[in-house]
Amino acid sequence: MGNCIKKTIRLNPSQNRILREFAKRRELSDYSMLAKIVDAGIQSLIHGADKEVDILEMAREIGSMSARIAEVERVLDRTLFTTCAGYAYARHAALGTHKSDEVIAGEAKAAFERQRAMAYVDE
Repeated sequence: MGNCIKKTIRLNPSQNRILREFAKRRELSDYSMLAKIVDAGIQSLIHGADKEVDILEMAREIGSMSARIAEVERVLDRTLFTTCAGYAYARHAALGTHKSDEVIAGEAKAAFERQRAMAYVDE
């Protein structure tokens, strides 16, 4: 790399985020990752994109996205249940009812199930 020519590039925020994510996954600096990306891009222009590598990379990304989506679903379910429970307890407190925690928790679970069912109704 002794005879390298310095170039300056500009990345939009999305490209920069992707560059940083790839660099972090590969434990490289942003600049090292950028050099690898440039090399890979030039090689793909010269030799044509290696579809097998592209498919493997896409499969990894889809798997990673699926795992993150599953995590988001779990957090959203937990948030919805907590909200339903908070509503059920607040409602009983406001009405002054003297129901047991088991009864109120059952009502909260029923409210949660109704809300989940409504999320999947075709409109």
